[in-house]
Amino acid sequence: MATGWMKPNQCRNLLVLVESVTAPLLIQHDAAVCLDLDIDVSLPIPCDANRAAELITALSKQALEAMPDGGDLTITAWQSESAIELEIADSGTDVTNRERHLPIAAAAINADLKWQNCPQGGVAVTVMFPAKPSSSRMAA
Repeated sequence: MATGWMKPNQCRNLLVLVESVTAPLLIQHDAAVCLDLDIDVSLPIPCDANRAAELITALSKQALEAMPDGGDLTITAWQSESAIELEIADSGTDVTNRERHLPIAAAAINADLKWQNCPQGGVAVTVMFPAKPSSSRMAA
């Protein structure tokens, strides 16, 4: 097993967290998988880093299980008006031919997950991390 990967709480942004989580999984996978990341370095980790790492790990493992002979794994993230969204897309089987497990970490951080078939084949799961509550001041 590779050593030297950053622990989730050491990651300074979402890109580094995703890289730290997915790299060991890809190394351990039996077949070649091409990883494509499109995450702006300015995007923060939208919740507790350990919970986010658990969620990304679980969803990445599901994607890799759907690609036993290899394929493509594309992970993108963007800031929407109300949340940070992360999409993990693979070139495996379609959504009706695989088991989808709701990771406990998703429930723990109140993230919404949406699975859909990709036009080119495979499945994309989009994680909508809840917006952080804004702090408000009360008038004295």
